[in-house]
Parts: sequence; structure tokens; C-alpha cells
Amino acid sequence: MKVVKDIQELQSVLSPLKSSNKRIGLVPTMGALHRGHLSLIERSKLDNELTVVSIFINPTQFDKREDFLKYPQTLAADLTVLEKTNCELVFTPNSEGLYKGNEVAENFDFEGLDASMEGLFRKNHFNGVGTIVRKLFDLVQPDNAYFGEKDFQQYLIIKKLAAQSNLPIEIHSCPIYREEDGLAMSSRNSRLSPAHRKAAPFVYKMLQEVKSRFANRPVSEIKSWVAEQFLAHPLLDLEYLEVADENTLEPVEIQRNDKKQRAFIAVFAQNIRLIDNIDL
Repeated sequence: MKVVKDIQELQSVLSPLKSSNKRIGLVPTMGALHRGHLSLIERSKLDNELTVVSIFINPTQFDKREDFLKYPQTLAADLTVLEKTNCELVFTPNSEGLYKGNEVAENFDFEGLDASMEGLFRKNHFNGVGTIVRKLFDLVQPDNAYFGEKDFQQYLIIKKLAAQSNLPIEIHSCPIYREEDGLAMSSRNSRLSPAHRKAAPFVYKMLQEVKSRFANRPVSEIKSWVAEQFLAHPLLDLEYLEVADENTLEPVEIQRNDKKQRAFIAVFAQNIRLIDNIDL
């Protein structure tokens, strides 16, 4: 496994591969790797002759500086995990290399995909995501890039970014990986207190309830019921629950058999923010 920090070294490694038309896959991460990340790498290794895993905690996508500073930094452990997966190339740049001392997000027009949910509650978040992903796309020039469905809104926005920029990159989504108790795997889970970790599977339980009720009840009624469940919960606070069209993210009120819908949720476990979603 080769670990590269410098942009010029990365390009010198990739240049001969591109010249010989080797297929390259990119798995962008912020580290603190878990089984969900590894599933993206496994998918990329099936599709491509080389997989590049990037590890970079991107400052411009955090709406709160405190969250950025507390984000788990586990590079040594991550590299050990990646070596066991036979990962070929890991890119671990620093902010100076990527932002040249100017940590400012670009402004993008995602045609409304960023107007709800994460985009509504996390100011400038998706501009930061778009900025770093576009930088990585330009540097690696992959044929394929892989993203987890836990961040489903982000996946749609990155697809939009690639299409708007006419990038010849296939954007792939991979299923959510869950703990045995249903909690969606997330790097932030390591920050949960024991009590909040024990309570956190309630989030997925509520999504399953949404799915079971969706066939014969209006969304407004379901959202009110879920809000009541969280008001009664001693450890978890609901930020939002939305039911939306899977392709446009426009809200829906009733089930449509001719379209795909998905429920999205964000919850605070003390100061740790958990997001999840489910295909309806």
C-alpha cells in the first residue's frame, strides 16, 4: 500500500496508469473508517484496476468550528485498516496543499437539491462538500467515485456536480451499513456517551415506523407522531424528519407508486448529530 501526502507525488503515481487506460476508482473519506467505508472500497476494487482512498477532514463543510475540531482523527488506525484490505493507494493531503492557505468554499448552484434537510440546517455545508469533491476529482481524475447512502442528499448533489461540470465520472451509491442494533455506521458514533449509544438505535426504529405507516397515512400525520415520540425521549432530540422524492428531494405528502420516496431524519444525541434515511 502506498501512502501519498503530496499532490505532485499523487499525480506522478497516477500519470502512467492513466496513460495506459487503467480504470481508477476514488473513495473520498474524512477518516475514522468503519465497515461502511470498507464496503465502498470493496465495490471500487471490483470495478477498477486501482482504487484511491482519500483521507482528509475538510474544514469548509463544517457549519460549526467546534464540530470540525472534535471530528475523530485516527489516521494511524485508518492506515492499518486499509493495509489489511489490500488498498493500493491512500491520499492524505493537508489543508495547505489543497486550499493553499485559503480555506473558503466555492459557491455552487445545485438546482434546489441543497435547499432542504442538511442544506437547510447546515449553512454552506454543501458548498464545502462540492469544493473538496471537485478538488479531489480534478486531482485524481477517476473513472468511478463511490459514496455511502447514509449521506443520500450528498450523493445526489455530487451526481449533480459531476453532470454540471461535464465530468466523465460515474458516481455510485452504496448501501448503508448498520450495527447489529440498527444504528447507521458513522465516524461520529465513536463520540457518543455509553447512554447515548444505547439510545441511538431509536433513530432507525422510528424510520422503520415511518415506512410501515407510509402506505396508508399522510406524511403530516406521520411527522407529528414521530415528533411526539422524540419529545417523550429523554436523550434524543429530533431536528427534522422529511419524506421526499428520491430523485428531486421535493417533499411528498402521500405514497406514489410511480415514484421512489425516501424518509430522512436528523437527531441530536446531546451534541452529537446523527443522520439516517430509509427507502420507502
